[in-house]
Amino acid sequence: MRILLVEDDAMIGEEVRAALKDAGYAADWVRDGALALTALARQDYDAVLLDLGLPGADGLAVLQKLRRSDQNAATPVLILTARDGVQDRIDGLDSGADDYLLKPFAIGELLARLRAVLRRKSGAATVVLDNGQLALDLAAKTARWQGQPPVALSAREFALLQALMHRPGAILSRSELEERIYGWGEEVESNAVEFLIHALRKKLDREAIKNVRGMGWMVARGAAAR
Repeated sequence: MRILLVEDDAMIGEEVRAALKDAGYAADWVRDGALALTALARQDYDAVLLDLGLPGADGLAVLQKLRRSDQNAATPVLILTARDGVQDRIDGLDSGADDYLLKPFAIGELLARLRAVLRRKSGAATVVLDNGQLALDLAAKTARWQGQPPVALSAREFALLQALMHRPGAILSRSELEERIYGWGEEVESNAVEFLIHALRKKLDREAIKNVRGMGWMVARGAAAR
């Protein structure tokens, strides 16, 4: 999944971006409101982490423009801010935020709240994607094949498998998968997708991920997320 982080504080931004990467997200980081609007116009994001006190354009203005946009109207937004007044929270939520987290915050809580808004977007009630053969636990970052014991995944293994499990039956190309596992400025390693798929098949089963020659990879369509 690809997340846009909008945060002008360098220390907070570095910490959150690193945490997102470790959690298996592709994270793009911008430091002002104008750049956030440019990024949102050019790229589809699964969620936005948005500070309010931004140079260039205030975070509330960014949020209001995002909600008026055909492209991003439904994108989940989690506000991260030091503004702790009741009216500030009301303004943020009424402007279209999905959740509101006050600074300073624990990274674990941030990631849990992010998972929650992503689940609400997808309509999933819990944190497991399951196609009847393969189950992916979004919180524990483990995968289970046909009832076998769960196996732990690396951050990028998890990101790749999550991209496939969110679209069972759909063929995702190499470039589509790279977009889900690499953020801006990260070097895309040669044959990284093939390497990750090989590792996942070794941990799970060769049939867990299917190759469609010349097109890409897929997981079988089955039961919906639960």
